[in-house]
Amino acid sequence: MSGFVGILVSDPWLHNQFTQVELRSLKSHFTSMRRESGKLTVSDLASRMGKSKVVGDQNLTVEERSSLIQSFHPNSNDEVDFEFYLRIYLHLQAHVNAIIGSGVKNSSAFLKAATTTLLHTISDSEKSSYVAHINSYLSGDEFLNKYLPINPCSNDLFEVAKDGVLLCKLINVAVPGTIDERAINTKSMLNPWERNENHTLCLNSAKAIGCTVVNIGTQDIIEGRRHLVLGVISQIIKIQLLADLNLKKTPQLVELVDDSKDVEELLSLPPEKILLRWMNFQLKKSEYKKTVTNFSSDVKDAEAYTNLLNVLAPEHKNPSNLVAKHPFERAKHVLEHADRMGCRRYLTAKDIVEGSPNLNLAFVAHIFQHRNGLSTQTKQISFLETLADDTQISREERSFRFWINSFDSSLYINNVFEDLRDGWILLQTVEKVSPGIVNWKIASKPPIKLPFKKVENCNQVVKLGKQLKFSLVNIAGNDIVQGNKKLILAYLWQLMRYNILQLLKNLRSHSNGKEITDVDILDWANGKVRKNGSQTRMYSFRDKSLSDGIFFLELLSSVQPRVVNWSLVTNGVTDEEKKMNATYVISIARKLGCSIFLLPEDIIEVNQKMMLTLTASIMYWTLKQPCHLTGSPDTHSSGSLLDDSTSDSSLE
Repeated sequence: MSGFVGILVSDPWLHNQFTQVELRSLKSHFTSMRRESGKLTVSDLASRMGKSKVVGDQNLTVEERSSLIQSFHPNSNDEVDFEFYLRIYLHLQAHVNAIIGSGVKNSSAFLKAATTTLLHTISDSEKSSYVAHINSYLSGDEFLNKYLPINPCSNDLFEVAKDGVLLCKLINVAVPGTIDERAINTKSMLNPWERNENHTLCLNSAKAIGCTVVNIGTQDIIEGRRHLVLGVISQIIKIQLLADLNLKKTPQLVELVDDSKDVEELLSLPPEKILLRWMNFQLKKSEYKKTVTNFSSDVKDAEAYTNLLNVLAPEHKNPSNLVAKHPFERAKHVLEHADRMGCRRYLTAKDIVEGSPNLNLAFVAHIFQHRNGLSTQTKQISFLETLADDTQISREERSFRFWINSFDSSLYINNVFEDLRDGWILLQTVEKVSPGIVNWKIASKPPIKLPFKKVENCNQVVKLGKQLKFSLVNIAGNDIVQGNKKLILAYLWQLMRYNILQLLKNLRSHSNGKEITDVDILDWANGKVRKNGSQTRMYSFRDKSLSDGIFFLELLSSVQPRVVNWSLVTNGVTDEEKKMNATYVISIARKLGCSIFLLPEDIIEVNQKMMLTLTASIMYWTLKQPCHLTGSPDTHSSGSLLDDSTSDSSLE
């Protein structure tokens, strides 16, 4: 076993168990351990691995590590090379996973996948449940039928996911119409470019429906990095399962509240909280007196489930359910009850008693979809009529929410108007856009009990906006604290616009140090399209002719000729044709690598703000590419951004 393999691990299976970042870190630890005596033997590993804190430093003692290593390789005098060290690492990791992998603390999170630690755990129960979900919902897909059903007991899921098609299709199941499937590369044999485009389309679309995909890249999908791929899949499935947990989709939820003020509070709650509130609402109809506050420890004894199903489906009630004394036995009765109701299982009795939060949430969400037990009368729903239903505000709130969430999982928000009111996440977002600008010494971190502290945070937000030259006439910190929708959206739009202009400005080699303006973006787009031989033109970002989507398809074709299949483009005359083109535009832009958060309706209705961000995102992507990818003269570092379009400007 002598010899040092280094980062290039000869065994393909072993190599695929780690990212390059992990391999570099492990190599550093391995080198450090060898440095002590010039060589490393099996007998040295237990103590030295503890010192380097590679694995098991909190979950295994030195004696436990020693025993496990000896069981793996009894000859303690053998010298350890890097590949053997990696195998020992995986052996210890597997043992730790067996201890804690199914527990609450270390389960894969729906909203965040662990990407910063060497110890990555995935739950086999979760993987099996998600595979069953995929087999069910994608069973009729023409392209995937040769791969389905996937064996839930194997790792075939990660192999099937490698070309990106399955993930794209799953996103469309969760939020129908997100991806124009005409943009997915579905040949039987994809070249590296086409496969990478599918991954890019998948990740950008996942962000656009509310997933957190920070620190997940196309290479992670190609390598089948299990914890990262499963993290994305779990988020997509969660979004699908919780899609009906809002008043627009299920107005009967108003039955959970007493007056219009409570309705507004309900509107601001994340879907998980609404699901908990619904569950407790139904449990009040039973003899169960506890309040369920989570989908883990509070449901482990299965008593809450027993009472919930008895309320929702009394016709399938089994008296033996309530007298069962052991939680595992009770959990089995719960699942039998759910089967009789026709609810597909997302978990096993073991998952219930071990408190798997993701699978319990999925189980309850499925029960809600199947039978929510709400029977609201018209009088109660009248509360909803008093609330403003501004579609434009709703769409902009969604765009800005997902844009903020795309920065970092620590900034995750569920509602722009509620979650930004204390100013803290707004300050963090401003800091992301303009590093170093926030004075954290005078900022207050949540939880903030004193109202004036929230105002102080928001006052700094407004002050920083003025410093960045935003137009903030008649906007004060208290407006944000009070949740003034139009003023908050106005601020966020200017922050988003500043962000994209700064990104373009940073490509100074393309602009000769010139500040980038809206007119520059407009001129650049018109210049690209004209050079491509088209007479199509955009006169402003309010130009109503943009509604057919043709100009943006011309622009995308000009920056990457092969990306648009013109045989799929409609004339854009009818509303249906416009929507088909708009969906195609968005999917093609995301496929190239543009991170955008608009909807087809934004193009059809020519939302000026979204037209600017779409154009600027395409421009930013183009200017980042090496010249050989697009063949465009203005991608040379010596060129000027405005060389070919100085005469075009807004005519409105």
